[in-house]
Amino acid sequence: QVQLVESGGGLVQPGGSLRLSCVVSGSFFSINAMGWYRQAPGKERELVAGITRGGSTNYGDSVKGRFTISRDNPKNTVYLQMNSLKPEDTAVYYCNAGIIRPFASRQSDYWGRGTQVTVSS
Repeated sequence: QVQLVESGGGLVQPGGSLRLSCVVSGSFFSINAMGWYRQAPGKERELVAGITRGGSTNYGDSVKGRFTISRDNPKNTVYLQMNSLKPEDTAVYYCNAGIIRPFASRQSDYWGRGTQVTVSS
């Protein structure tokens, strides 16, 4: 089995910062692209940021210049540094990874259970 576990969410004031982490554990051959998505109440899940195994990144328009995604391949971990947080960043943040399991011919998508981020004064 493969598990993705997020941590680092919480309540923060507007303008503040948080750092999310997501650790992948279990039985797998390799981890390809990783990313963070978020879903606010009544809205569809949206891409926040993605990062390839080689370190190329992409961001949703609403977070460009404020959020930074990074990964530590030996630790099977992806991070999301969130600065200058706004109330509209309030959402459940989910970790995603494309993973190739042993004896599999192609990758499968895995998701964490999510971590709540609330930006409020």
